[in-house]
Amino acid sequence: MTIKKILIVDDSPTERHFLGELLTKNGFQVMTLESGEEAVARVKDIMPDLILMDVVMPGLNGFQATRTITKDDATAHIPVIMCTSKGQETDIVWGKRQGAKGYVVKPVNPDELLKQIAALG
Repeated sequence: MTIKKILIVDDSPTERHFLGELLTKNGFQVMTLESGEEAVARVKDIMPDLILMDVVMPGLNGFQATRTITKDDATAHIPVIMCTSKGQETDIVWGKRQGAKGYVVKPVNPDELLKQIAALG
């Protein structure tokens, strides 16, 4: 599967901008949403090739949104990389149990993120 269209889900305008710039410069088409609720509601319309999901967001957090998206037959094929400040080993294990295929701790190392994206593509 070739990854071209990436959905960034993060409540921080700064993070959305940073990640969007990084990914756009590397040839990806980027869309952004500000909440887990928006991601769950709109993912079927957007149908990205990959989702970068923050964890700490008001309302539906990234773990809950990832679980909902990866357990739905219509969207289960879309890989999710958790992109969050929560870097404890238990957080990483929990994120992967929710269906995440990758996990990047903020502040994001651009090379590490691009490496994880390439490994999925």
